[in-house]
Amino acid sequence: MTTPSIDAQIRLHTHPSHPSAVTATLTGTQHHTAHALLTAHGFEPVNEHNLVLARIDHEEPYWAQQSARKLADEEGVTVEITPRLRAAIDEEWPWANYPMPWCTRREIREVSDQANQLYEDIRSGRLVIHAHAEDAGTTVAVGTYRGGTSVYLHGENHLRQTAGTFDSPAQAIAAFERLHGTTMRPGSAPATETEQQTAEALTSLTTPAPDGASTPSAERDEPRTELVPAYAADPGNHEALLDAFLDEQGEWQKYRTWVENTTIATHESLTLRIEFIHEAYIDDVAWTIAAYESPTGPRVWHLTATSATPVGIVEVLLDSLAAQDAWAQEADGLNEQTVAQAMRPLADEGWSQKVDSRRIQWSEPTGKPAGAEFDAFAATTQAASPLPAWTIWGGKHIDHPTWAIRCSPHTPAGLLADLTYDLIHGEVRHQVSPPAPARSPHHAAQATAPAPAAPPQPLTRRNR
Repeated sequence: MTTPSIDAQIRLHTHPSHPSAVTATLTGTQHHTAHALLTAHGFEPVNEHNLVLARIDHEEPYWAQQSARKLADEEGVTVEITPRLRAAIDEEWPWANYPMPWCTRREIREVSDQANQLYEDIRSGRLVIHAHAEDAGTTVAVGTYRGGTSVYLHGENHLRQTAGTFDSPAQAIAAFERLHGTTMRPGSAPATETEQQTAEALTSLTTPAPDGASTPSAERDEPRTELVPAYAADPGNHEALLDAFLDEQGEWQKYRTWVENTTIATHESLTLRIEFIHEAYIDDVAWTIAAYESPTGPRVWHLTATSATPVGIVEVLLDSLAAQDAWAQEADGLNEQTVAQAMRPLADEGWSQKVDSRRIQWSEPTGKPAGAEFDAFAATTQAASPLPAWTIWGGKHIDHPTWAIRCSPHTPAGLLADLTYDLIHGEVRHQVSPPAPARSPHHAAQATAPAPAAPPQPLTRRNR
C-alpha cells in the first residue's frame, strides 16, 4: 500500500557554526508531523520549525541522508538537501590515527554509532555515571542504566565503548575501584571539547526576528565582519597557512611521507623540522615542531599545537620561526630570567599569576578564556621528556582547553613571548552571515533556515 503524502517540507542544511551538524527547517500545514518524525531519527528540537542533528562522531551528514531517504520513501515527506550538505555527504574522509585501522568505513560508523548512543544515554540521564578515572591517557567510567545493567565504559567521544557489564551498581563500583582506585573520581568526567561543541550546536542557531521586524536588504544580503580575539577565533585553514608559509620561505622544503595525511617541512640547515597532520581530529595534535643541535645531533626543544588552535596563533608561531634563528642556539638554561622573558607580555598587561608547589599559571583578571602555564617539575626533567614545561591555551579551562600549544623546557623565550603577546593583542576579522528574516508578516512566526556560512576568503599572511 502506498504511504499517503504528508503536507510538510523539510530542508536539510549544514549548521552555520558547527563543522558537521545538520539543521532541519520545516514548512507546510503538517509540519508538526514532520517535527515528530525527525525526533525519531535523532534530531533535537530548537523551536517549532527548526531541529538540529548533532553527534560526537561527526557523522551527521551520513545519518541525515539516511533519515531523508526513509522520510521520503516511507512517510511521504518532501525532503530537500542543500548543495552544501550534499557535498558534505559525498565527502570521503578517514579518522586520523584511528586505533582500529582494520575496520572498514561501515564498521567504523557502527563503532562510532554505539559510542554516540552511549553519549546520548549519559546526556539524557538514562545512564547514570557513578565514577570516572584516567587509564593510559583516556577516560574510563562506571555507571548504571536506570532500572537496568551496570556497565564499565572505556574511551572518550567516538571511541567510547562498553567494556564490561555487572549485575549491580555495588559490584560494578567495587570492581572499578580495584582497577582504578588511585585515579578514581566521583561522577562523570568533565565534558570533552567534542562533547561541548556538540551540546553548543543544539543551542547556537540564530533566533528568528520577532513579528513585524524588518531588516534592510543591504544588511540582510551582505555578510558582515567583526573583530574577535585571536585566542577565540575559529581554527581556520591550517593547510593554506602551511602552503603560504612554504611559498614565502625559500629555505624550507616540504615532502609527503609514506603516511598520506602527513607533510614534513625541513629547514635548509636540517636543524628544524615541522610535521603537519592534515586530517587531525579536533582534539589531536596537528603541528609538531622540533629543533636539533645539528643535523645529526640531539633534539634541543620541541612543541605541539592541536588542530583547533586558531590559524592566527599558528601564523605567529611560524612567523617567529622565520624571523630568527632561535633553533640554531641552544638555550643557556631555564631560570627566572628566561621565564620572565617568555611571559613578559602577560605581566606587562597585568595578568594575574597563581603559584603552587609545581606550577605557575597566568590568567586574565576578568576571566577571559585563555591563559599560560609553566610546569617547574617538567622543566627539570630530561630534554627528551614528553612532559610539556610550557602550555599556552584557549578555552574554558586548561584541563580541557579548546586548543593548546605545549612546549618543552628549552623552547626559545623569544618565541614564547611572541605567542603570549598575540594571546593578548591578536585580533582576527571573522565573517558573519545574518539569517534572512521571515518573508512576510504571515510567515514571520516561522523560523527560516540558518544562512549558509560565508565562503572561505583567500588566506593572506599578516605583515609582522
